[in-house]
Amino acid sequence: MAVGFRDYYETLGVDRGASEEDIRRAYRRLARENHPDVNKDPGAEDRFKEISEAYEVLRDPEKREKYDRLGQNWKAGQDVSGASGFEGFDFGSGAGGFRDVRMDFGGGDFGGDFSDFFEGIFGRGRSGFGGGRGGGRNGFASRGQDQVAEIEVSLADAAKGGKRKISLADGRDYEVNIPAGVRDGQRIRLAGEGGSGAGGPSGDLFLRVRVRPDPRFDLEGNDLYVDLPVTPWEATLGADGVEVPTLDGNARVRVPPGSSCGRQLRLRGEGMPDGRGGRGDLYATVQIKVPKELSPREREQFERLAEVSSFSPRSRR
Repeated sequence: MAVGFRDYYETLGVDRGASEEDIRRAYRRLARENHPDVNKDPGAEDRFKEISEAYEVLRDPEKREKYDRLGQNWKAGQDVSGASGFEGFDFGSGAGGFRDVRMDFGGGDFGGDFSDFFEGIFGRGRSGFGGGRGGGRNGFASRGQDQVAEIEVSLADAAKGGKRKISLADGRDYEVNIPAGVRDGQRIRLAGEGGSGAGGPSGDLFLRVRVRPDPRFDLEGNDLYVDLPVTPWEATLGADGVEVPTLDGNARVRVPPGSSCGRQLRLRGEGMPDGRGGRGDLYATVQIKVPKELSPREREQFERLAEVSSFSPRSRR
């Protein structure tokens, strides 16, 4: 069933002049509320997809500028799916697969953006971009155009890496090795897999990686940060075996007695791979949550505690 267009700013509940931080904060709040792993409401998954789509556009300055200028037609002119031999990529389905692959044809000097890490995987391509002179029959040869595709992976898949099979619509298949710890915006080169040259070498195909934001985690360098909700009594008395989400599943931590909001519990080696065999850490930030409603018995106990306790969080001592 076709879904009518909905303004991306309205989807995230922010003004058109919202800052990047406002947009990120709104996305994280809404994504937490509607993530299919948390919200079992039948419409939650669709809302989560709408929220993620809106965030993907508004977080990218270039896409946001086009959207502000063109509205729902902002993608006009970007779809080159009719180009010969490149009707699109088919990456399969499922949460772990690639989605929303867009092709962008044209030259450009990408050489300075590639690390030796990626070139070591796919090999160094022929130097130079665009047309070139060579030893063709007429003394001139033109190098094929470079082509760019955008692939999208989850944060968990970016951390894990591994081989992925991609298929072009013209029947060509590739098995691409996604390096563990790949970051948003990094590009992978498939040398000689771009446009055919006229008497010269073929161009290259570049895969630009887009890492989908995960509503649970913030990534800073190689470290991940996640909120850890705890009850007032867990924070006060301490608790063992409290579950913390990680990229590989769940881990359990001990909350020390007397933990205040903002205290960070460190899980070594549970962050993002650094590309050199190491891995960052995961920091679980304590967030004390209080019940919105109390039973008569609970209210009685809290009132009793208020009577006997001498603790004051506003004390200057």
